[in-house]
Amino acid sequence: MSPDRCLIRPFAGLRPRSADAAAVAAPPYDVLSSEEARQAAVGKPLSFLHVSKAEIDLSPDVDHYAPEVYARSAANFQSLIDSGVLRRDPHPCYYAYRLVMGEHVQTGLVAAASIAAYESNRIRKHEFTRPDKEDDRVRQIEALNAQTGPVLLAHPDSAAAERLVALATESVPVADVTADDGIRHTLWIIEQAASLAQISEVFGAMPALYIADGHHRSAAAARVAAARRGSQDAAAGAESFLAVIFPAAQMRIMDYNRVVRDLNGLTEEAFLREVGQRYTVSPAAGPVKPERRGVCGLYLGGRWYRLELRPGLVPVSDPVRRLDVAMLAEQLLGPILGITDLRRDTRVEFIGGMRGLKELERRVNSGEMAAAFAMYPTQMGDLMAVADAGQVMPPKSTWFEPKLADGLVSLLLDPD
Repeated sequence: MSPDRCLIRPFAGLRPRSADAAAVAAPPYDVLSSEEARQAAVGKPLSFLHVSKAEIDLSPDVDHYAPEVYARSAANFQSLIDSGVLRRDPHPCYYAYRLVMGEHVQTGLVAAASIAAYESNRIRKHEFTRPDKEDDRVRQIEALNAQTGPVLLAHPDSAAAERLVALATESVPVADVTADDGIRHTLWIIEQAASLAQISEVFGAMPALYIADGHHRSAAAARVAAARRGSQDAAAGAESFLAVIFPAAQMRIMDYNRVVRDLNGLTEEAFLREVGQRYTVSPAAGPVKPERRGVCGLYLGGRWYRLELRPGLVPVSDPVRRLDVAMLAEQLLGPILGITDLRRDTRVEFIGGMRGLKELERRVNSGEMAAAFAMYPTQMGDLMAVADAGQVMPPKSTWFEPKLADGLVSLLLDPD
């Protein structure tokens, strides 16, 4: 296969023994706060949280980005390897990974994704990254000489790709874990040479892959690769990043809701009048979960309202401005509430849909927030359209569930 078609490759993964998989698997590093991780790891010496959030093994007053945190992470990682809890497969493989959350099921492929494809935009982005978060991931990768947090990718419709991955799930899994949150993570190994070649060919024919979650991890991996090129540390592993690739149609984006601290000096009545200039405002008997684009729920003063943006204000041709989170910012948060910088303005906060609409009510009823907005979820087609256009989404536009686990497969940055 020509180099420009090599979107992915198999790799010799580092993974826990089947008997230890449940003890090792952990939530992603960026889902839990340090204190939450500290509590979650109590009585769990093999938990990957000791690698991904190693500050939990140090004094609480230690800066989370201090050199000793990365050093402890590396020591804990090496300890899992030395004890035989983590073992490297003897030859390059792909892996099938299934997530089950209630009735929702998605099955994808664990692979080493090409840094070259990322740099040429065949693996497409839709978010800006923050330098401090990139720096943290670069230090973590360098300390471990490995990538342990997978990037969540989506691929366009491909019956052939889905069929090849599904074939692997007919064998005995090498890990089958039901996490504390009830999400089931199942992993199968794909090692037959013919299967590996077929998967590489089918994925290599795809026009693009799309980053769903993990922009900082992929950006950090690209920085490490660039720094190592031409040096004695250069290796095949460093020119890839760890990824799990799911069919876009199987992926689930939940609502990413907004709460605001004040009404910018307006009374509730005046605020509703202003909103009514742009939206049709209808009182609702209960919580409003938007059913389509252009509709959002408003919780204000102990009551729910259904807001529907007036048709002439919906920018249907712009892939970014037509996102519901963008329309709310453009039509309401900015002009009415004076919130124009969603990245820095402390008057607005974001609540993932997993917490439910009751959390929006709680935040407002407590007096901490003045109003809450229940959003229609961004769709996968929207994400792909933004990425294809080379644009970026507003902050906190997507909340993917279920989340991948850390620790089930890691990518070492030396030759396979």
